[in-house]
Amino acid sequence: MAETRVILIRHGETQWNREGRIQGYHGDSPLTPAGRTQVRSLGKCLAREGAELLYSSDSGRARETADPIGAATGLPVIHERELRERAYGVFEGCRYAEVETRFAAEFERFRSRDPHYVPPGGESAAQFRDRILAVFRRIALEASGRCVAVVTHGGVLGILYREAAGMPLEAPRDYPIANASLNRLRFAEGRWSLDGWGDVAHLPAESLSER
Repeated sequence: MAETRVILIRHGETQWNREGRIQGYHGDSPLTPAGRTQVRSLGKCLAREGAELLYSSDSGRARETADPIGAATGLPVIHERELRERAYGVFEGCRYAEVETRFAAEFERFRSRDPHYVPPGGESAAQFRDRILAVFRRIALEASGRCVAVVTHGGVLGILYREAAGMPLEAPRDYPIANASLNRLRFAEGRWSLDGWGDVAHLPAESLSER
């Protein structure tokens, strides 16, 4: 199988990002003015990157990011439900302080980083990892030998980073997941490797965010 290059993109800043609310699989909110500025910069940048395919989560915030990229690059957007963020169940729509107050026992389990803990109505980190690695393997095989851009979510970026870096789900995060960042990976011989991570050079300084 030929090597596949993947440009992984987190959606632009949303209102819930700014408010510190958990979005997740079902929760959603629109891009902020800063987020829309980020998306315009993304479109110009991606038009020069040489991507041949464009995939996106079907969540509203990812669509709002991917559609202008598609217009700038001339690529049709292929929407994939499996590219959605982790399902956080009852936590979605809440700030972390709210979760700690309203769901104290559940939050303690969540904070323990147990990869098999399932928030009520959600999915475990391990289930999320399996879903994401399966869809990205399929995309990489479909795009074999080409460069593909994928618009998705912060948690999804984390899964791909951990897989490529050999980092377990239980380990604390030590990598950036900035909105509208460019993150470059390669898939070859069934394995992921990192080419570059957390590139925000294309973004106006005033729009930078890592919520």
